[in-house]
Amino acid sequence: MAVMKSITIVGGGLAGLTLGIGLRQRGVPAALWEAGHYPRHRVCGEFISGRGQETLARLGLRDLLKRAGAVGADTAAFFSETKSTPTRALPSSALCLSRFTLDAALAKNFSELGGELSEGRRFAENFGEGIVRATGRRGQAKENGTRWFGLKAHASNVPLTADLEMHISPRGYVGLCRVNGGRVNVCGLFHRRAGESVGPQNRRELLRGPTGSPLHQRLASAEFDENSFCAVAGLSLRPYRAVAHVDCCIGDAITMIPPVTGNGMSIAFESAELAIEPLVAWSRGEISWAETQPRIARHCDAAFARRLTWAKWLQRFVLTPSLQNVLVRFAAHSDWFWRMAFEKTR
Repeated sequence: MAVMKSITIVGGGLAGLTLGIGLRQRGVPAALWEAGHYPRHRVCGEFISGRGQETLARLGLRDLLKRAGAVGADTAAFFSETKSTPTRALPSSALCLSRFTLDAALAKNFSELGGELSEGRRFAENFGEGIVRATGRRGQAKENGTRWFGLKAHASNVPLTADLEMHISPRGYVGLCRVNGGRVNVCGLFHRRAGESVGPQNRRELLRGPTGSPLHQRLASAEFDENSFCAVAGLSLRPYRAVAHVDCCIGDAITMIPPVTGNGMSIAFESAELAIEPLVAWSRGEISWAETQPRIARHCDAAFARRLTWAKWLQRFVLTPSLQNVLVRFAAHSDWFWRMAFEKTR
């Protein structure tokens, strides 16, 4: 039997780690490069919903997440600055788990399966045959004249009315969900004003929301974990097609789905699974790299194109101040709108 060719994965986030685990389960030699170290906090909603859970189950990772302390999410509520929906059942259950815990658990599993993990090292070679880009989003200074940035922290003493709460305002939005350890993940997307800096005090004010808002009341007594604060700037909310990339890409390296959908983690897992079989075939010498890369790209576009289109319009509506109260009213009174908005973005 011919020796299997090795796959190099650049980026040790959810997509890269999941791909590495899937390849090692199939006996493919895999090396993963990660510039940071585990465990680490990441700006993330820490909310897994949609088909990504099916991917985790097929790869035998859903039980790993549960053992790591994943918390189930079955209800949600939406809030503007003046209106709110009642707590309602999610069309399908979700899982919530800190990235601090999750990434480290996946990295350990990859290493235990015989994967070669390099932490604290940046990949300095050119991308090409046998190399998969899983480096996450690509920074963009401005998007339609607006500078977007994400901010996240864990907090305790936060009384939620639902497992997932989404709070929208003219400035952006903040999602709250229960995670492992009895904490609440507080994660927001905001647009930066001219000359604004996001210092320690300002970041708390941003996450707490406008005075008098439901979000501000919810976080009035919150005790933030200072070590969990993290931020990321230069976010692009524009959808991109996988076939437009020259490199073999998965996860956010392809495109970033608007965070309001809560589907980003799922897409990371799904795109990794879609890449496994073509990469196994390449490793065995059954197909060329010229066939492998576009095959993975086509699979990803077919799986994600529709939800990215729906997500683009939902994000646009959510970020239009004059429509925010209207959206909350629809979500409060229309079962069709509630289910449609959830299902179409998954």
